[in-house]
Amino acid sequence: MAGASAATALQRVVEPIRGKTSAPKSAPGWYLFFFISGFPALLYQIVWQRSLFTLYGVNIESVTMVVTAFMLGLGLGGLIGGLISRRRDWPLLAVFGIVELLIASYGFCSMSIFHWAANFTAGRPPLETGMVAFALVVFPTVLMGSTLPILVSYQVRVSHNVGTSVGALYAVNTLGSATACFCAGWFLMRWLGQTKTVGLAAVLNTIVGGSVLLWQFKVRRSDLAGVGARTATLTPNTGSVFRFSFGLALLAAGISGFVSLGYEIIWYRLFSFTTGGEAKSFAFLLGAYLMGIGAGSLVINHLCQRITKPLAFTRFLVVAVFAANLLGFLIGPILFELVRHVSHLWTLIPIGIAAACLGSIFPLLCHISISTSDQVGARMSYVYLSNIIGSVLGSYITGFVLMDALSLRQVSVVLTMVGLALGVFLLPKTRLNRVGFLAASFLALLLAFAIVQSSRPLYRQMYEKMMMKSAYRNTTQFPAVVETRSGEITVTKDGTVYGGGIYDGRFNVSLVDDTNGIQRPFALSYFHPDPRQVLVIGLASGSWAQVIASHPQVQDVEIVEINPGYLRLIQSESAVSGLLTNPKVHIEIDDGRRWLVRNPGRKFDVVVMNTTYNWRSNASNLLSVEFLQLMRKHLNPGGTAIYNTTESAEVLATGVNVFPFAMRIGGFLVVSDSPLPLNADRWRDNLLHYQVNGKPVFDLSQPWDRKRLAQVMAMTTTMDREVPYPYPLESAEHIRRRTAAARIITDDNMGTEWNR
Repeated sequence: MAGASAATALQRVVEPIRGKTSAPKSAPGWYLFFFISGFPALLYQIVWQRSLFTLYGVNIESVTMVVTAFMLGLGLGGLIGGLISRRRDWPLLAVFGIVELLIASYGFCSMSIFHWAANFTAGRPPLETGMVAFALVVFPTVLMGSTLPILVSYQVRVSHNVGTSVGALYAVNTLGSATACFCAGWFLMRWLGQTKTVGLAAVLNTIVGGSVLLWQFKVRRSDLAGVGARTATLTPNTGSVFRFSFGLALLAAGISGFVSLGYEIIWYRLFSFTTGGEAKSFAFLLGAYLMGIGAGSLVINHLCQRITKPLAFTRFLVVAVFAANLLGFLIGPILFELVRHVSHLWTLIPIGIAAACLGSIFPLLCHISISTSDQVGARMSYVYLSNIIGSVLGSYITGFVLMDALSLRQVSVVLTMVGLALGVFLLPKTRLNRVGFLAASFLALLLAFAIVQSSRPLYRQMYEKMMMKSAYRNTTQFPAVVETRSGEITVTKDGTVYGGGIYDGRFNVSLVDDTNGIQRPFALSYFHPDPRQVLVIGLASGSWAQVIASHPQVQDVEIVEINPGYLRLIQSESAVSGLLTNPKVHIEIDDGRRWLVRNPGRKFDVVVMNTTYNWRSNASNLLSVEFLQLMRKHLNPGGTAIYNTTESAEVLATGVNVFPFAMRIGGFLVVSDSPLPLNADRWRDNLLHYQVNGKPVFDLSQPWDRKRLAQVMAMTTTMDREVPYPYPLESAEHIRRRTAAARIITDDNMGTEWNR
């Protein structure tokens, strides 16, 4: 991944290759090619990860598996590229062009391969599906990872400067990837969907690969021979820069990768919480992060052209490490204030600045530890691999381990301490005099102490600030906050539950005092005569599940919930805590779609999903045609499913497109392959025998209870009528006419996720 100062890069790109101009003066148009190469690389990552999450679930285990597969592929590719770069007799630009064409070839057929793999691994054990997921991405990511050492090796033969070569190429490629992130978030994913976006990426790879091969063909043999001759005369150490231990550089690259990915995970958690989990959140944050990484690499490119003293680079490295970790820690408090007074998008600026400090570390380490020999590509690939391994460990340990044991504030402090420890460890290499070294060490310890002591007040009521935004007041405080590796859950004083910063229900099981639309789960007997086996996808507050488990006819309730934090939450709420000890309730922590794939033999009379807002990230995984067809296979004859459409015309249109029989209840859709046997008398009789937590739902000796029962039953008279009723009914025929122009949601177009 690569770069050069924007103006300088543009100037060099447009310089023509004339006559017998020597290779050092040839226009490095590969900067432009490598920028374009970075653009499809991130499009592939966004789409392929999303596609794999659809296949294998969006729970933390699946996400970790997929991300690890991507990063390990890049690391392996770096090693292979490093080995290739040592071949002085190979035309490296031609190799780069061939690699781009191979990536394009895989890109064109990748989505078909993924769909085939989905059918092949359906219901297979986790280890087997994990190996298949790795196999799906290892080939293209190895190819992508190999390009940096190949081009760095070529460029060093021209520039004789490791820092400028690594800094320039790393920045250009990273800036291309950052541009792709913003384009994907703003319009590409919304306009093109998954398959066409990948197709665009493959076309760009084809253009780059074909152009580079044509360029290579036109470059005169004398130019290439000159490069080889000059390379042969290079000494292992061309100047005074080569003084930093290579082993120490490997260690520092690994630790910086660990800290960088840890910060990225925290920043994404915080940024996503402020948006309620919009699909664009990841693309925009990753774009700002990569933009900062690229900018940091450009700074190093600039410094390496003007500074020759090795101690200056080492001291700049230590300053960058300390600055990156101080800023990394402060991103959270800065975000908390920006969302209150301006907008969460302004947070992308400090994130980019912190990432710029982090982005300067890798090219600096390469510059001060690698000589301009013909092994520069290979040695750089080792530093790159160390950085990748550190990033993988940072992703795993931070997202999978630390976030399940510590709060986000504590995780942020831990990462900052690790980063500051790296800076202190590198301090002796700055060769400060004794007084300077002691002063710097004391300041580092003082900084660490200040961060630990200030973390609590700086992060105080952070979730209240992020969710309430301008409405936040110092007196606002959530009585319950649950943080797990699967997400954050907050509860307000009135018992409203928020998951990931968005409404997720209330603690209420009373139909007499209905504050959370609890009338809908009470209505099972209205549209199904004998709901014995019920599947509930999504536990949330547990209120709906408690009502269903208390249904007089229900014998077994299978609940699938992706975030185990809800189990911690409901155990202290008397209205729903009985779920955890109810013998007919079985709770599994898993992604709902993945659970259905892995349990093909399980069938139910009713499937209930109080689905989240249709525009949230990955929401269409439970709303698409493909999911509904999967769910259909788990319904008994005459079985029904009821799920939340969150008032989306597209969700409604998709449901009535897949199922021949349907009905809307307020914002929910009831679907079935059989006619819905609606029966108001059966439902009323059921309600009169209904008990929740040992108490009757209605006490007909009370006037309000009698009035409330009449209000509930009035719902059955509202079919296709324009009436001011909270949960009116609408027939399938009426829905089809009303939503005829609405788009049908598929896994490929992802519904409304990228529209908001």
